[in-house]
Amino acid sequence: MNEQDCPDELQGVVEAVSFRNDENSFTVMDVACGGELVTAVGVLPQVTAGEALLLRGRWRFHPTYGKQFDAQLCQRSMPVTQSEVLKYLGSGMIKGVRGTTAQRIIETFGDQTIDVLKNHPGRLAGIRGISAEKAEQISESFCKQFSLRQVMISLERLGLTTAECLRAYKAYGPRTAELVLQNPYLLCEGEPGVGFARADSIAQALPAPPDALQRAIAGVLHVMRRHCYQNGHTCMPAARLPEPCAALLQIALPQAQAAIDQLLDEKRLVAYAPLKDEKNTLIFLPALFKAEKNCAVRIGDILAFPPAKTEWDGDFDTLVTRMEDAHGIHYDELQRQAMRIAMEQGLLLLTGGPGTGKTTTLKGILQLFLAAKLKVALTAPTGRAAKRMQELTGQDAKTIHRLLEVEWGEDDHQRFARHRQNPLPVQAVIVDEVSMVDTALFSALLDALPLGCRLVLVGDADQLPPVGAGCVLQELMKVDALTGAESAGTHHFLPVVRLTKIFRQALESLIVVNSHAIVRGELPALDAKEGDFFFLERQNGARAAQTIVQLCGTRLPKAYGYNPLGDIQVLCPSRKGACGTGRLNELLQETLNPQNGHKKEHRVGHRLFREGDKVMQIKNNYDLLWQRPGDAEGGMGVYNGDIGVIEKILPPEGIFKIRFDDDRVTEYPFDAASEELEHAYAVTVHKSQGSEFPAVVIPVVGVTELLCYRNLLYTAVTRAKKLLILVGSRQTLAQMVANHHKSLRFSALAAMLCEGRAAG
Repeated sequence: MNEQDCPDELQGVVEAVSFRNDENSFTVMDVACGGELVTAVGVLPQVTAGEALLLRGRWRFHPTYGKQFDAQLCQRSMPVTQSEVLKYLGSGMIKGVRGTTAQRIIETFGDQTIDVLKNHPGRLAGIRGISAEKAEQISESFCKQFSLRQVMISLERLGLTTAECLRAYKAYGPRTAELVLQNPYLLCEGEPGVGFARADSIAQALPAPPDALQRAIAGVLHVMRRHCYQNGHTCMPAARLPEPCAALLQIALPQAQAAIDQLLDEKRLVAYAPLKDEKNTLIFLPALFKAEKNCAVRIGDILAFPPAKTEWDGDFDTLVTRMEDAHGIHYDELQRQAMRIAMEQGLLLLTGGPGTGKTTTLKGILQLFLAAKLKVALTAPTGRAAKRMQELTGQDAKTIHRLLEVEWGEDDHQRFARHRQNPLPVQAVIVDEVSMVDTALFSALLDALPLGCRLVLVGDADQLPPVGAGCVLQELMKVDALTGAESAGTHHFLPVVRLTKIFRQALESLIVVNSHAIVRGELPALDAKEGDFFFLERQNGARAAQTIVQLCGTRLPKAYGYNPLGDIQVLCPSRKGACGTGRLNELLQETLNPQNGHKKEHRVGHRLFREGDKVMQIKNNYDLLWQRPGDAEGGMGVYNGDIGVIEKILPPEGIFKIRFDDDRVTEYPFDAASEELEHAYAVTVHKSQGSEFPAVVIPVVGVTELLCYRNLLYTAVTRAKKLLILVGSRQTLAQMVANHHKSLRFSALAAMLCEGRAAG
């Protein structure tokens, strides 16, 4: 964010701080400006009464609290005069110092006060009421607060928001300002999260900007991070990397290559030649190379050390037949094959589309594990997917993050309590929706498996790849094609079973039948007048949007009794346009949750949140506390894709109270909402992965070329359990079905597995 994004200014003196959240620094304060007392809010750490500030942001009108200034940028100065230092010390910011003690310190040391507090804490012990131990504590607290304050002032002058300053300080500590002035491109890396363009503009404005090589190195790393963490690659072909780097930096290709070579020499990038093919060398960020290599090694270990045999009550066929009789079902040959592999080998990859018996097979495998008295863990990438798995099996299921017991270190980085030295206390793990699992998470899961643990991976290879870097499912399915070990139905090196037969009951559903037609590249049947799959033709986005609002607001609730918030989900290929999530969320909020005098509202950026709104978490947040009714302990963590409703908005505390679909209730800070919370009346298809909804409505008109492809449509259609309605253009729908382009992802996992097989 820059000054142009914050058109309004407020300059004045802080009269009082009425609220401060110590965890996120959200502050509500009264500011004296031109003889008027106004309320200002924002992420404003260390603001104290008596402090003169220049704030940039926007004026807002809050329905309950009236006119407020929403501060995004804050400029302040260090206390200089004795009066200013007295106010700062007396504000309570320094542990152990209050009004009377602050007055005594000023009276004793005068203009030397700051020097004494920083460099000569022993002299404080000469003041009545301050022991030598307390003097050290006061100095330590002062230095910590003062260094943060100095960093904030220095970085705010460069145009960074207060939140960005805080993140930079967390990453680099007391020397942050010094390090950033030497190399502003540090702001692009990790926690600060400042884009390359802004860091570059800051660098070029400095009296002594970094040299050309330093800038080029930052540009190369930016391109690599963008390709990996935004576009989903784990690596980039070495031959294709210099060109986008040179284009970004506006330099010649040899200069871009020199920066790449420098990064390789410094081990900040890793080169890897798959299957010893030097002509096709791949370039990795070190963390992703380590994760992908670890996946290959750990899978090799699973295959090399199969699980111990278990005690059976009879042979395999007898037990399966007994299960069939008990549940009134019949497993076909491939399903039985999958169940046998799951029991006898250490690894099974089970894949198939809707209606092919994947869930029935998964449940059969689970019953076999339980019959063999194995301790089993069920897991899935998202909370909604885990909840559905639990409902289907009747057994407890957790997200992968919860299974691995995610935790945060003092450096605010994610760690898992379960790993090689502290593996999961289980003998079998079943992972559903594995198409959504990225490389880093898969590596962590494999590290947490004890030796001899069975691993069953269940997914649909025709769905969209994960949001994060990698394409684990597709890479695992490529291995035997690369080695020539492929055979019908089952693969020799990696035990893969792909279910293809659509069962009779599933054939009664047009959702299932049309899903498979889409995968085959055939246009789905669009003229049905009854059933569970309908197409409403609308030739432009505005008319389609109007129809979608009517469907959600009146037509589907009236015809089927569906709850507009809980049962109906609009899934959009895009965020933009007349039928993108942005516009449809505005229209649906207006229809399903209109403004009235009783509902509180709060604007976060360009979004207006209202009590009763349907919302979605769009990033994993592992340190949000939640509770369920009757659960005194609760837990931590709200995950990407979780959907809920805003029950209350509490502006003085700076929080939303949100109840998620699985009855978790969390108090959600306003400042976190700007980057982590969106309206969810309409969500993108990508955000719906791993979820199912009773009724799904999909706009198929005005879809951009980049998003007009088959497996995006297939993923959207297969989210519907009972009813699917397409609204839009036959031509657009035909284009999506015809385009078999899958998001190309560069990855070396399959090659690494092949190398491991050859070495073994």
